[in-house]
Amino acid sequence: MLDEYISVSELNLYIKTYLENNYFLQDVYVKGEISNFKRHQSGTLYFAIKDEKCAVNVVMFQSYANKLKVALKDGDLVLIKGKISVYEARGTYSINAVEIIFDSKGMLLIQYEQLKEKLFNEGLFDIKYKKPLPKYPNKIGIITAPYGAAIQDMLRTIKQRWPIASVYIYPSLVQGNDAKFDIVKNIKLADNDNLDVIICGRGGGSIEDLWPFNEEIVARAIYKSRIPIISGVGHEIDFTISDFVADLRAPTPTGAATFAVPDMDEVKRYFKSAREKCNLAILNTLNKNRELINKYKSNYILNNPVKLYEMQEQRLDILYDRLNTSLKSIMDTYYHILDKYKSNYILNNPSILYETKMEKLNVIKDNLNKAIVKNYDNSFNRFETVKLKLDLLNPKTILGKGYSIVYKDNKVVKDIKNIKESDSINIVLGSGNVDAVVKGVNE
Repeated sequence: MLDEYISVSELNLYIKTYLENNYFLQDVYVKGEISNFKRHQSGTLYFAIKDEKCAVNVVMFQSYANKLKVALKDGDLVLIKGKISVYEARGTYSINAVEIIFDSKGMLLIQYEQLKEKLFNEGLFDIKYKKPLPKYPNKIGIITAPYGAAIQDMLRTIKQRWPIASVYIYPSLVQGNDAKFDIVKNIKLADNDNLDVIICGRGGGSIEDLWPFNEEIVARAIYKSRIPIISGVGHEIDFTISDFVADLRAPTPTGAATFAVPDMDEVKRYFKSAREKCNLAILNTLNKNRELINKYKSNYILNNPVKLYEMQEQRLDILYDRLNTSLKSIMDTYYHILDKYKSNYILNNPSILYETKMEKLNVIKDNLNKAIVKNYDNSFNRFETVKLKLDLLNPKTILGKGYSIVYKDNKVVKDIKNIKESDSINIVLGSGNVDAVVKGVNE
């Protein structure tokens, strides 16, 4: 029976392994109220999240805690994303949080961030796709609710700033579940009406009120529009997905109208200034040309054109004289060279050149013969020296002096111990060979 019992450590390890490897507990989303909040000096957050009946411990490590944009405190209602973790030593479980947001905006904020990240990764927010706004638009489309302060503010702003523009209103739902379809429909209508710019937006409200402008189909309709779109949704602190996709984001609907058109008074001042600059430039040009004409009128040469001819004629005479002088100098130089060649001794006596070359050739020939003879004598002397050395080293020369070499089995006998009585030997003398048989050996 004792074998059926397990230790506390084994039990806790089993529970830890089971819970932490459970697919459904890898990503848990829990909402509740924070209590017993504590920030450790390491940066890790420890607290409990509770509802009316239960509570569970939460740990958020420093790497995730550093990403929080707001400070947490007891009593905050939050949404927590994390996974289940078991502290094996005590047998308790907790949530390891990776993301915490306030519950005041609930799951809508999660959807907002997820869609924002998705469209960003697809490149829909990229600045290279933003279309420039026309500087002086003639036809402006407004997609918004037909009644309310937003449309009135936009119409009033456009009329005050740029009254010559024509405004086309596309009445649309801007709140509720069907608003997103109505907004998309009106964007497509406006995109086919040859407008210069489109304003799409509404006045302020809660995140639920503004949500149609966070819908994916609205964002993609704005992105696909051929006509540049200005997004003006809510107040300055409100940011919607439409703001990021639009060609320009305005803080409010009134701001969108301001961005859409120039200020007529500023344009008038600009053209007035430009006209004054043009008049001044024309006046300056006229004055400069008048001065130039007066200068030409008082010019001595222009008033006396014959003098211009005389000056050119005089210049021609000077150039003519310079040319004659240069030609004469060149001719004198060549005459001098020619005279030098005519008086040259060698040219007048070409045989001298031949005789000089022959003398040099004979000297070279004698030097060559001497060198050949000297080289031959040196080579002959070296040959005789080497021959004498070889003769001294020749074994036959030594044998001619009365020495002999004894062979046994075709090997030179160097020691008397290498032969014995009755061995056949061969004796080499200076004048021939002798075959013999050993009769006795004396050491």
